[in-house]
Amino acid sequence: MARKCVVTGKGVQVGHNVSHSNIKSKRRFLPNLQRTTVLSDVLGAVRLRVTASAIRTIEHKGGIDAFLRNTPDRKLSARIRRLKRRVERASEPKSG
Repeated sequence: MARKCVVTGKGVQVGHNVSHSNIKSKRRFLPNLQRTTVLSDVLGAVRLRVTASAIRTIEHKGGIDAFLRNTPDRKLSARIRRLKRRVERASEPKSG
């Protein structure tokens, strides 16, 4: 599983550890990924692996359904676009 947030796209960055004598060695900056369950109004519980900042963003926007509805597809990853389509299909009124 990739160390990448499915909502924001944040991933691993690289840089240097710099010692007191200015010797540089490679290091990795890992994103703060959390496995969390978000509650969708139409789908119920949805498990995601997202960063802590993405969790705050989703809550700020009013939940996963409102976040997906108001975010353009070009800003979402492929997995989250599939989730958005599932939410849209489930929230459509049933004709029959």
